[in-house]
Amino acid sequence: MAKEYSYYPGCSSQKGASSSNQLRSTQAICDVLGIKLNEIPDWNCCSASIGYAGGGELPRLALSARNIALSEKHHPNQDVVATCAACWLATRETNDRLTENKELFAETNEALKEAGLVFNGQKKVRHMVEVLIEDIGFEEMGSHVKKPLEGIKIAGYVGCQTNRPFGINGESFENPMYLDKMVETLGADSIPDYDKKVACCGGALMFSEPEKSQALVKEILESAHDSGADMIVTPCPVCQMNTEVYQDAINAKYGTKFNMPSVYYSTLMSVAYGQTAEQAALSGQVIRATKLEEIADK
Repeated sequence: MAKEYSYYPGCSSQKGASSSNQLRSTQAICDVLGIKLNEIPDWNCCSASIGYAGGGELPRLALSARNIALSEKHHPNQDVVATCAACWLATRETNDRLTENKELFAETNEALKEAGLVFNGQKKVRHMVEVLIEDIGFEEMGSHVKKPLEGIKIAGYVGCQTNRPFGINGESFENPMYLDKMVETLGADSIPDYDKKVACCGGALMFSEPEKSQALVKEILESAHDSGADMIVTPCPVCQMNTEVYQDAINAKYGTKFNMPSVYYSTLMSVAYGQTAEQAALSGQVIRATKLEEIADK
């Protein structure tokens, strides 16, 4: 029987959006692992970015609370799961704060009442990697590998938002190892001492102050390159975009020659599970992950 979860795709991971390749590869691995993601009907933006730009605390929390309330209504016995790090962080923060603060709880429900919804605070909010680690486990993940990712050295870039303030249960904040374990489970070589694995990529600063963000990304890429990495793997759509899409701009500014693929953990898993390049959404890469393509084509 499939394990079912109430799924929040978020703005960037929905069909046709900038990280829709993450959604496609996640769906591919869920088919293999017996996971069913039930999309929350009529979900809205979690406010991860715009909510901190002067909109106010209550509107920001109410946006994520609405998604949780919809999940409580339509998927009452299922944990809320997000694949986007920012969505997970915003939704979990809302869930935790409202259940701990009676005043915010009441104010938010007063706002939700206008939409005929009620936030009860009875949900657990989880990142997809938590589901994979805690509900599936590394041994089970490894048992489905059909095409080991042998000969590929991969830097696990966790970034900020899946690491602080909540992090992944049982993992160090300074040196989380779950991406390294995933990489090794899939038959590739990890870089456990990759010193930029929790460094900030600048996030949305890439749009407002690109020079500052590009300087941060340059250090992340340099560390991966100097560690001998063939590619970067990350659980975060913004981290993936910043470390991949802006390499040309960084090369032009600093005279570097970066051309390093940055992929999602779900992309790695999909290829290792014997899925096609299309199912793994490799066509969504800006910098082609040729080593993964070669394995997928075998």
